[in-house]
Amino acid sequence: MVVLALLGFSSGLPLALSGATLQAWLTVEGLDLKTIGFFALVGLPYTFKFAWAPLLDRFDLPGLPRRKGWMLLCPALIGLLCLAISGLEPAKDLYLLGALAVCLAFVSASNDVVFDAYRNELLAAEERGAGAAVSVFAYRVAMLVSGGLALMLADLWFGWQGLFRALAMVFGLIAVAVFWVPAVESSPAKTSAWVEWRGFVAMLGSGLLVYFIGSQFAPQAIDEWSARANQFVKLGFESLLMLAAFSAALWAARQVRFPSLMAPWDAFFSQKQAIALLGLVVFYKLGDAFAGALSTAFLLRGLGFSAAEVGAVNKALGLAATIVGALLGGWYLARRPLAQSLWPALWWFGIAQALSNLGYWMLSVQEKSFVWMASAITIENLCGGMGTAAFVALLMTLTDRRFTAAQFALLSALAAVGRVYVGPSAGVLAEQFGWPTFFALTLVAALPGLGLLLHLRERIETLAASAACHNQRRAEDAV
Repeated sequence: MVVLALLGFSSGLPLALSGATLQAWLTVEGLDLKTIGFFALVGLPYTFKFAWAPLLDRFDLPGLPRRKGWMLLCPALIGLLCLAISGLEPAKDLYLLGALAVCLAFVSASNDVVFDAYRNELLAAEERGAGAAVSVFAYRVAMLVSGGLALMLADLWFGWQGLFRALAMVFGLIAVAVFWVPAVESSPAKTSAWVEWRGFVAMLGSGLLVYFIGSQFAPQAIDEWSARANQFVKLGFESLLMLAAFSAALWAARQVRFPSLMAPWDAFFSQKQAIALLGLVVFYKLGDAFAGALSTAFLLRGLGFSAAEVGAVNKALGLAATIVGALLGGWYLARRPLAQSLWPALWWFGIAQALSNLGYWMLSVQEKSFVWMASAITIENLCGGMGTAAFVALLMTLTDRRFTAAQFALLSALAAVGRVYVGPSAGVLAEQFGWPTFFALTLVAALPGLGLLLHLRERIETLAASAACHNQRRAEDAV
């Protein structure tokens, strides 16, 4: 569990740097809400990490145990990127800052892929509830450092550039610490390296080609119409374009036989209700994603709190509440067999995290109040932490141990769809309808996930029971 805590910390620390902390920096620098909202797209690598996850599953760095090389390299690269960002000013270097933030998100997403695979291979089925709780605990502590503590340090002592230099040193220390984690017993698939790289290049090239053609040669009428309409039209067109690029990439991967991608993909979709399960992964935390997309901008600009106050309450107190929620969620999951505890945890925690978003709505319709802010944020993060613990246990249950990295990357990437894509639409909604309506809509956004959860109850209970049986067989074989 100590190892999971270290790696969970390493995984969670970079997320806020391309998310809420970056959002706070842009807000303090005076950028408009639309720009801040669209900056959420720097998190796209979290959505598409399943594309290169098979390569991380298939290849290991020479001279190091399986998984360990990537777990060493990723924090080191993140540290270098933080050092590069520390020399920029958002108002003058907006595009370069965006590019480096995308690179940071790419390396961070790769780090997540390796950690998720390592955790799945390390834990038995009955340990997954506790393992999920420890991972979320460490993940949220890391977000406390790069989110809450970082905001206070930037506002009161270091400044934003100094903050990123300090974080670069932290990632260097993490890379050294990861060297001592134990190896796991697993082996990569025995496929041709040439076939794997050929498949990856064909997939990537096809997707980029379709996206480039669509973005460069779209009918002028579409551009003119979207300019007269609103930002939702542009966002919808971008979504369709990305869907077309994604479809082209998958088609190319299948045509040239990219085995490390297609084998886990086909294995997942061969099971019952696979599409509905993917829908649940996407929608389960959508309401939380909506509420969190502009929460920092809302507290800073909408309510007028300082960056230090936001860091102390929204980040420090809020993340502390998330940690407590994750531990409570892990305790609930561990006290009974997973087949009996997983679905009830998902259901009740899902309802709680949806209703907790109404606290932001209360903040938006009354006078500025530090006590109300602290109360609303504590409740929202407590419920969100419980939901996250159950959700991580669900993702581990859905993963086939033959394709740990690739399948978990696909599932967690789909889970990130909401967090990434609601950013642009959230900014537009907040500007057009105001904060009260925006936060009321976050409750509506949570309903599809709860509906799918009801529909999939029997399937989830069956999968959890199967995971427990598989682990029992492994234990018997070991004896």
